Amino acid sequence: MLHTTSLGEAGPRVAFCHGLFGQGKNFTQMAKELASDHRVTLIDLPDHGRSPWSTSFSYVGMADQVAEALASVGGDERWALVGHSMGAKTAMLLALRRPELVDRLTVVDMSPVAYRGRTVFEDYVAGMRSLPLDRLSGRAEADELLAPYVPEATIRAFLLQNLRRDDDGGFRWQMNLQLLGDSLADLAGWPADEIEPGRTYDGPVLWLAGAESRYVRPEFGDAMRGYFPRTRLITVKGAGHWLHSEQPAIFTAAMRQFLSAG
Repeated sequence: MLHTTSLGEAGPRVAFCHGLFGQGKNFTQMAKELASDHRVTLIDLPDHGRSPWSTSFSYVGMADQVAEALASVGGDERWALVGHSMGAKTAMLLALRRPELVDRLTVVDMSPVAYRGRTVFEDYVAGMRSLPLDRLSGRAEADELLAPYVPEATIRAFLLQNLRRDDDGGFRWQMNLQLLGDSLADLAGWPADEIEPGRTYDGPVLWLAGAESRYVRPEFGDAMRGYFPRTRLITVKGAGHWLHSEQPAIFTAAMRQFLSAG
């Protein structure tokens, strides 16, 4: 079973699905702000955080495990589902396959398409794999060694949240770096052949895009609205792929408005 953390005692249910190399706790501040009038669940997706590791990557398998976790927490209640990046693809697939579980959907800087070409995540994987985990003196050295591969300090900090000290004094990755690093092509894909032809999710969908990101483009609009006809797109200025951390006030305001809409 996936690891979850829940906040809030009353109100509609909201679940957050993080992106690649993230953890549910990445949305802790947002969850605290919503917990006054929502029941919020933060999910560690498979091979991330405190959730179990697997032997192969599959968006369908990930969506099915999220559905199982939601049912374990909330029974047959419906959820407002929020997903970023990899978590957004998982959330979209879950909404399409199990629409009875999803009251509304927020897709953060991702599209239901297969992306082509090289990405910065290849650099991230190369950098993390280069770290001498058994000889690291500490996180400061890890950060220094990672810098040539990942110039942005905030992204290095995001990646290094996954570094854990072993009992023998060395370090290990809490996430399944071997599998995830080997699965970048699948992570960039979209399992269109696993979706029934003509299948749509007809609930309300908020599509948030970072203006400086390339994951949401005009040419992807037909695919998005083909699956999700009630999509509303908001582009956030001054934000890239991690728009929820780059523009948290705008993200929170947009989420609150969407969650409170009829």
